[in-house]
Amino acid sequence: MNGIMAASSNRIMLGPLVAAIDQGTSSTRFLVFNAKTAELLSHHQVEIKQSFPKEGWVEEDPKEILQSVYECMERTCEKLTQLNIDISNIKAIGVTNQRETTIVWDKETGEPLYNAIVWLDLRTQSTVERLINKTPGRNKNHLKHKTGLPISTYFSAVKLRWLMDNVEKIHEAMLSHKAMFGTIDSWLIWCLTGGKKGGVHCTDVTNASRTMLFNIHTMDWDPELCTYFDIPMEILPKVRSSSEIYGLMKSGPLTGVPISGCLGDQSAALVGQMCFKDGQAKNTYGTGCFLLKNVGTKPLMSDHGLLTTVAYKLGRDKPAYYALEGSVAIAGAVVRWLKDNLGIIQTSSELEKLAADVGTSYGCYFVPAFSGLYAPYWEPSARGIICGLTQFTNKSHLAFAALEAVCFQTREILDAMNLDSGIHLAQLQVDGGMTSNRLLMQLQADILCIPVVKPSMPETTALGAAMAAGAAEGVSVWSLNPEDLTEVTSEKFEPQINPEESELRYARWKKAVQRAMNWETTEPVNNGNEETSIFSSIPLGFYILGSMFMLIGAKYIAGLK
Repeated sequence: MNGIMAASSNRIMLGPLVAAIDQGTSSTRFLVFNAKTAELLSHHQVEIKQSFPKEGWVEEDPKEILQSVYECMERTCEKLTQLNIDISNIKAIGVTNQRETTIVWDKETGEPLYNAIVWLDLRTQSTVERLINKTPGRNKNHLKHKTGLPISTYFSAVKLRWLMDNVEKIHEAMLSHKAMFGTIDSWLIWCLTGGKKGGVHCTDVTNASRTMLFNIHTMDWDPELCTYFDIPMEILPKVRSSSEIYGLMKSGPLTGVPISGCLGDQSAALVGQMCFKDGQAKNTYGTGCFLLKNVGTKPLMSDHGLLTTVAYKLGRDKPAYYALEGSVAIAGAVVRWLKDNLGIIQTSSELEKLAADVGTSYGCYFVPAFSGLYAPYWEPSARGIICGLTQFTNKSHLAFAALEAVCFQTREILDAMNLDSGIHLAQLQVDGGMTSNRLLMQLQADILCIPVVKPSMPETTALGAAMAAGAAEGVSVWSLNPEDLTEVTSEKFEPQINPEESELRYARWKKAVQRAMNWETTEPVNNGNEETSIFSSIPLGFYILGSMFMLIGAKYIAGLK
């Protein structure tokens, strides 16, 4: 007994702590912050397996995702205990997540009815083309006035429509009123707050705004949008603010702790970067690349291929803030592709050294349109392309071109954002896993011709979720008043090349992008049947038949000799 008392008296008293679940595309993490200083005290990370059942399909296992959350939570609590930090000081948990990724599960059994369809997935391209074809003028922005989004494979509604049309178990669950739909945040919160035994089925405004079923003006599900996609509203989660108590943890080492913050990952990074003022922006380099600019309490519609999205709503009675967003599908994912598919690097960290060895792409340009092109083009038919190759090109040049591709895509988005807002950013705040690559950060400053500012604590996405959770009414351990926010230390990368060289490289990149366009289409090229025939082309048919007759004739003549 005395030993227990001595151990508890030796524990470090840090005041209130707040935790964050950061469930991303490639990994899950659990992080614990000091609510007074925003210091990261401990964390644990688990990789998530992605499966690719067919070309363009990307899936993840919802049960593996949930298990990874529990594992990260338990390991982090063990680490805190080893540091003599009392886990009972964790007063709230925030959730931040990969957005748009779609799950349908059975509310009676708690079992997922199919794998999670990941935001990058392209299986819905034919669904998207069909929807666009039935809009007046084949306009992909037909729903933008309500949603802020183009009709695209990216968003949840078309993924949900595919699941309803193609998975028998989901179709049956819909008919028997057992189905529940949610993005990753909804699935996690429902499971963590009890699951089939009273779990809370909710989402927040930022995640809801990425479904194409949510009206960003009324701030609720829209009956007309649900009718358009033929989706029953009863399966949708209740929409809540980004900062309020949704429910309590029902199991694990943090049982009884409130879950009180929820933000899609890019909104969480905007909050974590303290971009609370109109005009402030951040760029996150993860699996994809996402540039968000706070535009205040009135949504600004883009004329240059950007999305209008809900940035955050930090409390039930607080106003919603909006953002312009430029989304790039492939950023960090290109590193994974070079490692796993081509094998030119063994670890992600090798890429920087490989690229630095040459310091140039030597005229090689890499457009990694593996999932089509997102902002500002919204062109699902684009595909990846590497061009400008010579006999001199080697893997180091390709590595450099891959890093440049991330920077060029960011430049395209920033240009669009400057045109939409009429205000040019003086510098770019950055975060995310790829910002540890110093060559990438320098390249980004060179290509944008403005300074790039990287915070010394890179976990801004998790920090944003923790801030929302700690500030929630009923928790109130984290102040979001501007005068109370911790000053963030950062590193600045200044442009080091002249603007003329930057513009020349950018112009060549734009040329490469045009080469990648209209590569893939779901429209079959055939003769009216399902099977495509070489004879569907009459000139080609004559050519082949003529060649066959000539060959037979030549053999016949040869036989006569």
